[in-house]
Amino acid sequence: MVKLPVFLAIGGMFALAGCSFAPTYSVPTTITAKTYKEVGSWMQAKPADQIPRSGWWKVYHDPVLNSLEPKVVAANPNLQAALARHDEASALLQQVRSGLFPTVGLETDVERERQSENKPLRGPNQPNAYNSATLNVGLNYDLDLWGRVRNQIKAGKAAEDASSADVESLRLSLEADLAGAYFNLLSLDQQSKILAETIGTYQHALQLTESRRQGGIASDLDVSRAQTQLDSARATESDIRARRALYEHAIATLIGVPASSFSMPPSYAISYLPNIPTDVPSALLQRRPDIAAAERRVAQANAQIGVAKAAFFPDISLGLDGGFQSDTISPWMAAPNEMWSIGPMLMMTLFDGGRRSAIVHRDQAKLAENGAKYKATVLTAFQQVEDNLSQLNHLGDESAREDAALAAAKRTLALSMSRYRDGTVSYLDVVTAQTTELSTQLVDTQLQTRQLEASVGLIQALGGGWSVGQKQTAGTAATSKGGV
Repeated sequence: MVKLPVFLAIGGMFALAGCSFAPTYSVPTTITAKTYKEVGSWMQAKPADQIPRSGWWKVYHDPVLNSLEPKVVAANPNLQAALARHDEASALLQQVRSGLFPTVGLETDVERERQSENKPLRGPNQPNAYNSATLNVGLNYDLDLWGRVRNQIKAGKAAEDASSADVESLRLSLEADLAGAYFNLLSLDQQSKILAETIGTYQHALQLTESRRQGGIASDLDVSRAQTQLDSARATESDIRARRALYEHAIATLIGVPASSFSMPPSYAISYLPNIPTDVPSALLQRRPDIAAAERRVAQANAQIGVAKAAFFPDISLGLDGGFQSDTISPWMAAPNEMWSIGPMLMMTLFDGGRRSAIVHRDQAKLAENGAKYKATVLTAFQQVEDNLSQLNHLGDESAREDAALAAAKRTLALSMSRYRDGTVSYLDVVTAQTTELSTQLVDTQLQTRQLEASVGLIQALGGGWSVGQKQTAGTAATSKGGV
């Protein structure tokens, strides 16, 4: 029968097993607005316009982009490294979770031993040489009275969650980089097409000028200006080819293919600019993986304080050993050879020169640091959303005005060329009109690309369809002025 004091002691131990010295955790407070400031006069997209959960890039309706994006997840080495770090965090979590369970060990040995004839307390009939056969099974269990193991598990789980969010954040960043590189490459293809048509026009203008000079109507200066204009356009075309090659190489690296063995044929398709529903600002805290990772690291630091404070209290464990010991192997496992021991073990550091106090102060400082980083991440997220909203809002207006400017530049060029043929203006007027028209065409194409880049940036800033507790890409995104 168990005596009452022993019963109370054991009951007290298990009652203390619920203790934890970690501070009560709460997510750091941040200021959020009710609405986004830079939305402008946008219309919210209908539910049908939501980004597909299987891939946010599908809102652009581009089959080439749809075929490239999945390769980022499958082959990009940076993402594979992040996945390996997540697996490492999961393994560490499993390691600390093992502290909740008892440790069981087995030991056996068979020896021939000789003891000293002058051994103290040696019995008179004990032989000098004898056999020793031992089989021992031991069990040890840490009671975790102060929550050290439980807080280690909380910290490990938070670290695993943060690592998972890091993977999603990197994946989203790489996917956005790929989309940005792809849209820039398409823009350069369109600019190359414009220049090819322009070079053909300039060659015809040069031939016209040379014919007029031979007829005594135009001067050598007109021919020189026409030749300069043609050569300048050809140089710009070469520059576009060089820039296109860089984007092609970047795409190859992002999808895990050597740049030397990758190429993309030119494409002159006009990219689709999607509508992107922005939701309310507070939803950003649940949709951005980098915010989720920063918050989980705050929780990790909070739990580590509990681990550090538990070191000030004794570590109590229960041990149980049992087995058989004999001077002969047969019979070995018999009742007379049985041995066992059971009892608690207490370990406590009495003096460490302030080491444990320093660890607590360090972990408290880490909590403050991670809390500040979390708030900074949230502020940066709101800035990125507002930045891209403003870009889409104002670039839409700029694009409309640039279209009007391009139409005016085409009319000016047509009038200048007509009057030059009639001999009423010099070729300098034609050159000026040609330069303006080409420049306006290129700027108009670049504006379309900037709008696409801003839409990709907005989707990335909104979390790209990701949400807390969700490891697959979900759909989310936004409304852009000028979207269909």
